[in-house]
Amino acid sequence: MQDAVGAPLPPPHQPGHGPATAWSPAAHHPGHPGAHPGQPGPAPQTPPAPAPGFAGPPVPRAAPHTHVPSHPAPVPPAPDSTGHVQLPPGGPVGMPSTPPAAGAPDPSSTTLAVLLIGPAGAGKTSVAKYWADHRRAPTAHISLDDVREWVRSGFADPQSGWNDNSEAQYRLARRTCGFAARNFLANGISCILDDAVFPDRPVVGLGGWKRHVGPGLLPVVLLPGLEIVLERNAERTGNRRLTDEEVARIHGRMAGWYGSGLPIVDNSQLDVAGTARVLDEVLARSIASPPQW
Repeated sequence: MQDAVGAPLPPPHQPGHGPATAWSPAAHHPGHPGAHPGQPGPAPQTPPAPAPGFAGPPVPRAAPHTHVPSHPAPVPPAPDSTGHVQLPPGGPVGMPSTPPAAGAPDPSSTTLAVLLIGPAGAGKTSVAKYWADHRRAPTAHISLDDVREWVRSGFADPQSGWNDNSEAQYRLARRTCGFAARNFLANGISCILDDAVFPDRPVVGLGGWKRHVGPGLLPVVLLPGLEIVLERNAERTGNRRLTDEEVARIHGRMAGWYGSGLPIVDNSQLDVAGTARVLDEVLARSIASPPQW
């Protein structure tokens, strides 16, 4: 019986012969040590010539039904990769560098991390989506409310007021948004985040965003008049809609951003597209002279 490659099969393993002992017909020649005295041994035989293209000792026969791959198994991708594309790890976002040109920088083609701040009904989410949709550079929109509402069971409803559960849920959502933004930015994708950050609450203030995203985060405040946010809140549904009293209270607290040094946009008379254009102007100034916060 011939092996798949045409070479003779090796003899069965015999006691006293290790796996390294080569088999040769000459071992059973008459007179050779190990032959029985007085008994003629078999006539010497010439080993068959190896099959064409075969070199070296015989190849052991593979076990039945055993598939011998002709190609090495593929190397699995690294743990932090997608397929075979290595992704840079996310890190704190540094301050954007000012272009050497004398003209104003173009925020629409620069990789940026923007935090849009404002009360409920200020238009943060609508403006952020429009701004991200119309940029030349790849841009992601990350809404803290959307991430916070990933929690489907045990959700801390904003309508029930602020408590330990809602604060813990907020902290977790903010940290998740920060991680996502750092990963997007590390791979060349700008981010705009929106959140109702209060100037008088350090625990839910800018410090957390700066810690999670980095010092290069550019905050901008949208602060239209009270009557505007009341009208927009009335159009909301579900747990995004607040009472008029809560909206007025939040709007009054947001007035603390005046005098903070952060850029403030009053978009009471601006539509979404107009607010996005003003946002680009504000960001161009922030890139040239980053705000201190």
